[in-house]
Amino acid sequence: MSGAASRRANVVNLRGRETDLASRHETVLVLDFGSQYTQLIARRLRENRVYCEVHPCTMTAAEASELRPIGVILSGGPQSVYDPGAPHVDGGFFELGIPVLGICYGLQLIAHQLGGEVEASGKREYGRAEIDLGGSSDLFDNLSARETVWMSHGDRVACAPGGFKRIASSDSAPVVGIENAERSIYGIQFHPEVSHTVSGDEILRNFLYRICGAHGDWAMASYLEEAVATIRRQAPEGRVLCGISGGVDSSVVAALLRRAVGDRLAAVFVDTGLLRKDERRHMENNLGTGLGLPVIVVDAGKRFLSALSGVSDPEEKRRIIGRVFIEVFQAEAEKLQGAGYLAQGTLYPDVIESVSVKGPSAVIKTHHNVGGLPEQLGFELIEPLRMLFKDEVRQLGRELGLPEEFIGRHPFPGPGLGVRILGEITPERVRTLQQADAIFIQELRSRDLYNKVSQAFAVLLPVHTVGVMGDSRTYENVVALRAVETQDFMTADWSPLPHDFLGLVANRIVNEVRGVNRVVYDVTSKPPATIEWE
Repeated sequence: MSGAASRRANVVNLRGRETDLASRHETVLVLDFGSQYTQLIARRLRENRVYCEVHPCTMTAAEASELRPIGVILSGGPQSVYDPGAPHVDGGFFELGIPVLGICYGLQLIAHQLGGEVEASGKREYGRAEIDLGGSSDLFDNLSARETVWMSHGDRVACAPGGFKRIASSDSAPVVGIENAERSIYGIQFHPEVSHTVSGDEILRNFLYRICGAHGDWAMASYLEEAVATIRRQAPEGRVLCGISGGVDSSVVAALLRRAVGDRLAAVFVDTGLLRKDERRHMENNLGTGLGLPVIVVDAGKRFLSALSGVSDPEEKRRIIGRVFIEVFQAEAEKLQGAGYLAQGTLYPDVIESVSVKGPSAVIKTHHNVGGLPEQLGFELIEPLRMLFKDEVRQLGRELGLPEEFIGRHPFPGPGLGVRILGEITPERVRTLQQADAIFIQELRSRDLYNKVSQAFAVLLPVHTVGVMGDSRTYENVVALRAVETQDFMTADWSPLPHDFLGLVANRIVNEVRGVNRVVYDVTSKPPATIEWE
């Protein structure tokens, strides 16, 4: 296998299985220089029906050329291009004759490596900014002369390289955009992939269709066919275990596997003792009917809670939950003849936030499906959603014919309430959070608000506060409510739920949930926060 082929997007398996999607679709390569927005670039391109793959910034031009990309995007990054050890791009990319777009650090890299000048800015820019577009450029076709964009940089291009013209500027930066149309090399200082850049999507479309000549052949229907074929190649015989929770990710994985391997699929629902209130009963009643497959239910609540006893560190909790999950699956596999595969619903954001597998990005948290797995897995891992975003998974679910009841459910983390109970996990604290969370979700549904927010849940905090109930002083728990609105789950805004609604929920929780005397609402967006609290 060639070096380029070995770097292709690993759609199926964390351990090295790959498909050749790049050879079947027109492809844009995104080179990761460490930006937390790298995956968002990829998502925006796919929204425009162009397949893309994210690769490490160390990828060579020779390796890239074997994939026959129609364009290359250089991502942002946290470093300064002139710092010792700062990542650079193989200069051969500028000689391939295919379009290149540098974003933020990518722009500065183009300028630095091709003879321009990059310097520390006297005025750093973080957030919204106004820029002026000068002259005509295919990149800015149909845009206004002045645009609102999202900046995030401490350096600036002081002088463009020879052969390049300036196509944008701002009050604090003389060079915000450059182009060399003859060589099809473009660079911009701002982030078009972020929704706060008003015309960002138009800029990316211009790059894809006007500059790269894309036709837009990426569609979920074709991905479905390719994923089924890949699973059949990976698991030609034997049983496939699939952990299923009733959430959209695991439901789509199960339906996909059902189509690919038929009766060789063994769907396992594990009651970890960390589920939402009445979740097991709901799943037992609906999974088999809704997905049309038999489900094995394993009661492992005492095992999980025992393993988590006395543990407060969130990373350690995730690792424990991941380990016990595998132990449970290994025990179930021993009961099933020929079970050598484990399928799970790992998504692309899980991978990006868990571990820097593509470039020098900062690790945000260990995901139970990624960093929480033991080194000696004991199964061959199948992850057919690994390179998909949440909205793409929902599209795939519709292609598979899943009921909206499954597709429209809010995400629920694999570790369950284990990462929503901050501090030590005890049976009593689990019951407290289950009751509070159930009230919140129940009221969202009754007010027709559930489908208007992307994810909502309650969090039990590891603090106590003074309160007054009747004539008595109380010193009890605090519950935080969280609701966000997002399309990609990589960025999210807090949901401005009505005040009277929040008051009603808080009143019910304090009055109905023993041990809680205070309710707060989280009004932090992502970034800087994550959606979950742990």
